[in-house]
Amino acid sequence: MNAVILMVMGLVAMFLGYAFYSKFIAEKIFKLDPNFRTPAHEFEDGVDFVPTNKYVLWGHHFTSVAGAAPIIGPAIAVIWGWVPAFLWVVFGTIFFAGVHDAGAIWASNRNKAKSIGALTEDVIGKRARSLFMIVIFLVLLMVNAVFATAISNLLVKFPSSVIPVWGAIFVALIIGQLIFRRMIGLGTVSVLGVVALYVLIWAGPSLPIIMPDAILGLSDKASWIVLLFIYAAIASLLPVWMLLQPRDYINGLQLFIGLILMYAAVVISGPELVAPAFNMETPEGTPSLVPLLFVTIACGAISGFHGLVSSGTTSKQIEKETDIRFVGYFGAIGEGSLSLATIIAVTAGFATLADWQAVYSSFGQGGVAAFVSGGANILTNGIGLDNTIAQTLLTVMAVLFAGTTMDTGIRLQRYIFQEWGEIYNLKWLQKAAPATLLAVGTCMLLAFGAGADGSGGMLIWPLFGTTNQLLAGLTLMVITVMLIRLKRPSYYTLIPLVFLLVMTIFALLIQLKGFYNDENWFLFGLDGVILVAAICIALEAAATMVRVRKENA
Repeated sequence: MNAVILMVMGLVAMFLGYAFYSKFIAEKIFKLDPNFRTPAHEFEDGVDFVPTNKYVLWGHHFTSVAGAAPIIGPAIAVIWGWVPAFLWVVFGTIFFAGVHDAGAIWASNRNKAKSIGALTEDVIGKRARSLFMIVIFLVLLMVNAVFATAISNLLVKFPSSVIPVWGAIFVALIIGQLIFRRMIGLGTVSVLGVVALYVLIWAGPSLPIIMPDAILGLSDKASWIVLLFIYAAIASLLPVWMLLQPRDYINGLQLFIGLILMYAAVVISGPELVAPAFNMETPEGTPSLVPLLFVTIACGAISGFHGLVSSGTTSKQIEKETDIRFVGYFGAIGEGSLSLATIIAVTAGFATLADWQAVYSSFGQGGVAAFVSGGANILTNGIGLDNTIAQTLLTVMAVLFAGTTMDTGIRLQRYIFQEWGEIYNLKWLQKAAPATLLAVGTCMLLAFGAGADGSGGMLIWPLFGTTNQLLAGLTLMVITVMLIRLKRPSYYTLIPLVFLLVMTIFALLIQLKGFYNDENWFLFGLDGVILVAAICIALEAAATMVRVRKENA
């Protein structure tokens, strides 16, 4: 099939989903009220609670939830064929991710911007909250430790990306001042920010920066990881308007420009999909499509990490409740469009089927590297962009997204420690600085405690997909119980909830068997803990739903 057909089908379907389905969900199910006083106004403090223009907030939300995951997941999952990956991305975005993300913002917004973990106690019960917080902490630990490794690997492999990646931070600091102090209109600021970012991307190949092989006994990758965590700690303590918002906003704009370039190149060159629609001869060791497809592609279809961002930072910045539809649901559409571009890049960016099979020789192959090389080939053939510049553009896109996710992830982990400080009445832990040090410290302990080069986060990464999707199911569970209490239709969240829990628990059981066979007792035990937590929370929520329905009756 020609890639243009796949692109048009996917984009049209997602556009229709936003135009009609999201409007129905916003007006009839969540009943968003433009006159509701949001927590951003009620608790405005200029640091975490800041009423924000919906376009700027969309940029923050979208790039925080995106990271590199909507690239990595689809780029691996096409090993089963491009049809399953395409269907899960498109329909998952429309009926799962959009409702989940907008719903998490709405639930938090209606409850003083509480995180989804804290909200669980009010909606389901204390035991469910305690178990939920464990799952949340594990997800954040995995995301922060592993994304630091992913970014450092890309900075080492593509030294031309170093200047634009770190230069984007200084651009964001300037943009943040201009937006917050209203020195220049948003349109002008947007143009200036994007131009500055693309000048840095253009200059990157001419000024490659290579980290020394060893600094104070640390390898080049380990040195980048340390610098990334230092940066993330500082970023998490700064007011959101100073760095987080403008960095995410500019990154969101550059992503859409990158997607426009990618899709334009697809239309002009019209590449064929060389990968099989259904891969009936997957390499030995490849797990079954069901249920692994639904945990391999998380971001880009539905992801539990989105619920943490939605209820952790985004809900504290909503200016009007009706902005939730644009920020939450359209944010999911943006991520779905990135995953669609990834599927095209890694299936139509190779010259022949043999070239594709050489990359996808075993499960787990592909990832960001396949996206960068395949996408760069499409950009070069379609719009004549120099291949090195094209590779730099796509690498910077992936790294900046992973970086913004780390920014938000460390901030969210800081919130978790502060919430634990409130639960156990530890006043010192309720303060931002010590909570941030603990957040960064636990991530670095995992990164360097289990790997001298800082890649220790990869130790528990095999459980990320299942844990992350479990979190999405639990977030939908909280939203569903809230809807039942309000006597509103709950099927629009209940059906995705049941589907996710079934697929996730199924996948956890498959992984449990694999860890047992491999005698990997650490992951076997951790998998067991997550599995027990999932079942206990599901039973608690089911009992709550039954009780609330009886009360309503």
